[in-house]
Amino acid sequence: VTMGVLSCMKYLMFIFNVLVFAGGTCLAGMGVWVVVDPNGFQDIVAARAVLSAGAWLLLAVGIALSLLGFLGCCGALRRSRPLLLL
Repeated sequence: VTMGVLSCMKYLMFIFNVLVFAGGTCLAGMGVWVVVDPNGFQDIVAARAVLSAGAWLLLAVGIALSLLGFLGCCGALRRSRPLLLL
């Protein structure tokens, strides 16, 4: 395999992981907003326990995706197979 193909794969993996990181950060931000906003969502979330659990789940999934994307970016730049497999 030529070096150009490997370099292209490296940067494609990096860009994909940046997108996963950005999506996870947005989800975590939305989860925090829904959980702590006293004027907006708190009235709706307080009325139903399922929505409260959904807000916490949104926050947890966002944090997990952010961590996964960050580790993927590090793995792509360093060409670390264990980080990419994680």
